[in-house]
Amino acid sequence: MAQALDIDRWNLECDFNNTDHRTDLNGVDRLIVRRGQPFTISLYLRSASYQPGVSSLDCVAETGPQPSEQYGTRAVFGLSANINTSRWSAAVTSPPGDMVALSICSAPDAPIGRYTLTLGRSARIEFILLFNPWCAADAVYMDNEQSLAEYVLSQDGIIFRGTHKYPIKSPWNFGQFEHGILDICLRILDMNPKYMKNPGKDCSGRRNPIYVARLLSAMVNCNDDQGVLLGNWSGNYGGGVSPLFWKGSQDILRNWDAQTCQPVRYGQCWVFAAVACTVFRALGIPCRVVTNYLSAHDNNGNLVIERYVDENGKEIAKEMIWNYHCWVESWMTRPDLKPEFNGWQASDPTPQEKSEGVYCCGPIPLKAIKEGELTLKYDAPFVFAEVNADFITFEKKKDGSTSKVIHDIHIGQMISTKSVGSDAREDITHLYKYPEGSAEEREAFKKANHQTKLLKQRQNQGLHLTIKVSSEMRKGCDFDVFAVVSNATQSNKKCRLYFGSCGVSYNGTVGENCGFKDLLNVELSPGQERKVPLRLNYSKYCGVVTAENIIRLRALLLDYTTNETILSMRHIVLDNPEIKIRVLGEPKENRKLAAEITLQNPLPEPLENCCFSIEGANLTGGCVISERLASSVGPGQEAKVKIYFTPTRCGLRKLVVDFDSSKLCHVKGYRNVIIGK
Repeated sequence: MAQALDIDRWNLECDFNNTDHRTDLNGVDRLIVRRGQPFTISLYLRSASYQPGVSSLDCVAETGPQPSEQYGTRAVFGLSANINTSRWSAAVTSPPGDMVALSICSAPDAPIGRYTLTLGRSARIEFILLFNPWCAADAVYMDNEQSLAEYVLSQDGIIFRGTHKYPIKSPWNFGQFEHGILDICLRILDMNPKYMKNPGKDCSGRRNPIYVARLLSAMVNCNDDQGVLLGNWSGNYGGGVSPLFWKGSQDILRNWDAQTCQPVRYGQCWVFAAVACTVFRALGIPCRVVTNYLSAHDNNGNLVIERYVDENGKEIAKEMIWNYHCWVESWMTRPDLKPEFNGWQASDPTPQEKSEGVYCCGPIPLKAIKEGELTLKYDAPFVFAEVNADFITFEKKKDGSTSKVIHDIHIGQMISTKSVGSDAREDITHLYKYPEGSAEEREAFKKANHQTKLLKQRQNQGLHLTIKVSSEMRKGCDFDVFAVVSNATQSNKKCRLYFGSCGVSYNGTVGENCGFKDLLNVELSPGQERKVPLRLNYSKYCGVVTAENIIRLRALLLDYTTNETILSMRHIVLDNPEIKIRVLGEPKENRKLAAEITLQNPLPEPLENCCFSIEGANLTGGCVISERLASSVGPGQEAKVKIYFTPTRCGLRKLVVDFDSSKLCHVKGYRNVIIGK
């Protein structure tokens, strides 16, 4: 007759288990394990010792408020001779005696979350179960150690912003293993409306990374729920902070948690994407932030972006084209689709359009976007348009008539993410689309069920218009930009050239003018080229550009002889000054270090209210450390501080720095630091 083990006490062996399951960066004060992988706990028996084939132990693992075997949120199992990694199982791995080493394995498709494990009559232990991309039977399995180190374990990274001609590296501290962050990520799951409605069914859904990815794309924004971030693209950030204020996800998540799940103010696309990436990685799903340059927002679903301009080339009505737009990709299999759609899936937590009645987007396989398979789940048409819509511009004249404008622009360029193991940019455009204009790209476009006749722009073989810029365009300086007009015809040409500049936000919202020329009689003989300069003065652009330093240049050329209009547009990004960072002292674990940080004021006016702040995973204790300057910094002078911090873990770490002032806002810099043991 089987004899039940009588357990007196137990040791969860968190140090060993968490290290073995690659969760030790969360700490070793509690048990955090990954599904489909055994963990071992020590049981100390009260009376009879363990006897193989005689001793028994009833085990019950439960998650969620309404655990049930039907939903897969309750598993009942006993001792077996060996561990079975395909289901919940338990086996003793020690010889007979008063101390039992009990090995336990969860099913590789078990719901993730907080668990209670009951052993026999007296032992109740608690642990957290996460996705396991190291387990071949888990739906998020990734067979590459370097990629796993980057997309799951790395706590910092680079997000690309700027323009497709001038991508800018923005450092970000994901901090998914910092103290308390995992608990906040689990709370995000518990605050979603589906949990509120049916917690048992929702917890059951957490076995499926597709379900979790879709849920997170809704919960990182607060538009339909008690989500994390409130978006704001107005330029007025009263009641909160500018999205450019943030350097990492920890402060955002901690603020949301501390404010009883009230939305944190404010976010824009790269902030939404970065916070989502933190949560994905914390839960064990491989994830990366991607940037799509010249990203379209197709309002009417016809896969054509239509823009209307006036006779000076100024937009008067349009569907949005963002300079760049960020979202995330997560790695998983798609058992609901064909095997070819496994791998990277795009999800977008920035609230733009509703999907099934909720502001969320994805996950959609990148392969589906590339092949134009737009009937697949989820939100394929919207993502396809972001990277591959056709584009057409119309000029609306004063008499109300419209005509097509020759304007060569391609949606979806230089889709970028941080390279594995380095801060370099990896171009992943080929994962989303075939080469622009190729037969495969056009075939994918047709397959995308685009019913309207493709709008082909006319090729103008006569006049050509381009915009050239200076090699150095630093904020605070005056510089020239150029409209270049060339005549490739055999006849004289007389034209009107309008060449203007204005501030613009990254999402395409146009601000005030900061200089223009309107030349009514530009004459060109056959083969002639004219270079028309436009001086951009700091005194004019300083009050117009946003903190992102983007200026839109637009040139409009009217050929009087043919009445054709050509539009050329270009975005430039003004260079902020470099932040110089020196780490003083030998970088070692638990040894106090100093960062000496300097920035030279490039503006012809003083900077007031200057403040440097730093943060970094395992460098600054999960906090932002700030140092404010006592006095203003004059033109050409250096702002300089020394900030102390104490690293807590060895390895390659990223110290992220922000400088803010009255006239120069949220300049970012970073320094990679190798911390020794």
